[in-house]
Amino acid sequence: MGRGDAVMSGLPTGTVTLLLADVEGSTRLWENQPEEMTAAVARLDRVVCDIVAAHNGVRPVEQGEGDSFVVAFARAADAVGCALELQRAPLAPIRLRIGVHTGDVQLRDEGNYAGPTINRTARLRDLAHGGQTVLSGITSDVVVDRLPAGAWLTDLGTHPLRDLPRPERWCSCAIPTCATTFPRCAPQRPLSPTTFRCSSPALSAAAH
Repeated sequence: MGRGDAVMSGLPTGTVTLLLADVEGSTRLWENQPEEMTAAVARLDRVVCDIVAAHNGVRPVEQGEGDSFVVAFARAADAVGCALELQRAPLAPIRLRIGVHTGDVQLRDEGNYAGPTINRTARLRDLAHGGQTVLSGITSDVVVDRLPAGAWLTDLGTHPLRDLPRPERWCSCAIPTCATTFPRCAPQRPLSPTTFRCSSPALSAAAH
């Protein structure tokens, strides 16, 4: 997808939170609704640029193919806030699958990432359904007390990820204005609302 002003220099390094997203059923949508998709993807480009900038995200120069994209954040809470804003943006007929993971990153060059962290984030993204945001266990632990107002987490259990040696605990993150019901790949265990809902938008440096 086009990148415009959403591509910036100076990718964060060290421990970074990555957001990977793509369009559910992109090929089918392009085949069946080409005119609608042309307009929707142009709208998505604008929305991604605006929301990524508002949440202090940085987009690698070339990563992401087709209708997919990658965003890096120095703070995990910013990544989750960005993901939820993207999910509630008016993008029909587009529905985004989003995966978010926190870990140490390796730079392939000055403008792109490589290595286990981006690979694991991609696998989490692949588990999501359109309209769903999936967080790794690491990311959910970091942001659990600093979610955007009204947001909550649902524990989806621990599962193996394709081609990766270590299973991952993962959670779905949602807010009332986002879709909250998806096909289940495993029994879902809602986390305690009193513990995992947040009514304050304040973010602590500990989650950044």
